Amino acid sequence: MAKLPIAPFEKIIKENGGKRVAFSAGEALAEIIGEIAAEIARKSALFAEHAGRKTVVRKDVELARKNLKL
Repeated sequence: MAKLPIAPFEKIIKENGGKRVAFSAGEALAEIIGEIAAEIARKSALFAEHAGRKTVVRKDVELARKNLKL
């Protein structure tokens, strides 16, 4: 899995009430979100394949999210 940049996740924490954010907190959030995104991507690809397409479309991603109950 590709490593995501930390700064946007630190910003998300701050925008949602965090006064100060340790680098490790941003790093942890980035790692968790990366894992969730990878699972959504895997499911999306399966839905596209099941539909007989090579291209993953928005509908696949939304269905994967719903399927994962996120």
